Amino acid sequence: MAAPADIPGIRSGAEPIDLQGGNSHGVLLLHGFGDTPQTLQLLARAIHGAGYDVVAPLLPGHGTTVDAFIKSRRSEWLGAARDELAKLTSTHRHVSVGGLSMGGALAAILASETRGLTSAVMMAPYLNMPPRLKVLSASHWLWGHVAGTRASRNPGSILDDAERAKNLGYGVYTGRLIYELWRLATKARVGLPKIKIPTLLLQSRADSRLASAIAENAFAVIGSKEKKLVWIEGAGHIITVDYGREKVFDEVKSWLAAHPA
Repeated sequence: MAAPADIPGIRSGAEPIDLQGGNSHGVLLLHGFGDTPQTLQLLARAIHGAGYDVVAPLLPGHGTTVDAFIKSRRSEWLGAARDELAKLTSTHRHVSVGGLSMGGALAAILASETRGLTSAVMMAPYLNMPPRLKVLSASHWLWGHVAGTRASRNPGSILDDAERAKNLGYGVYTGRLIYELWRLATKARVGLPKIKIPTLLLQSRADSRLASAIAENAFAVIGSKEKKLVWIEGAGHIITVDYGREKVFDEVKSWLAAHPA
């Protein structure tokens, strides 16, 4: 699809995903921090092929230039997600929301604050930080301007070599951006008990960015009476493109099919 006029200079392959064909159930998918809808393309196609309309926007500051990313803020990421959800709910009878990593945190926030949603899917949701990163986040105003832009690529995020090579993420961060991610994760975590819709949480036990305990603790406090935690084997953090992704697709499709029941 053509790049939207309000998002100039989108990198090839990072375009928003819009797979709509008049289905009554729409699914909003949200990508991760510094990443693009490219990580959701395979999942989106699988869901669409199962009979759902799927939209995965490119969040502000992403998929264009590092400078744009550095200037972006959590209020913009969340605002864009809310806007896309509003569009989907205005045109579809049933709407589910899902996200990967930071997108999972955004999905959690939307699920906690929006009435009438059908279900939620959180994939390796970024809901907490290691203590060291929390300290760095809180003190970003002291060191961030000195450190500047730092590389953040982690080979363990995608174990499949071919899929890692396709990734379009920036692979960088700044002190301010880490702070924005921390505050967003905190908002999502605080909102978990308010989620009352059926919720599926998926994560790899070999996730190099999120400890298994984070997923277990998050799952325990989700307020929905109907929830499911699924462990994906053999994958890194970006479970939608890594080894074991077919199980992710099958679990998501089954969850969507069961809600509404």
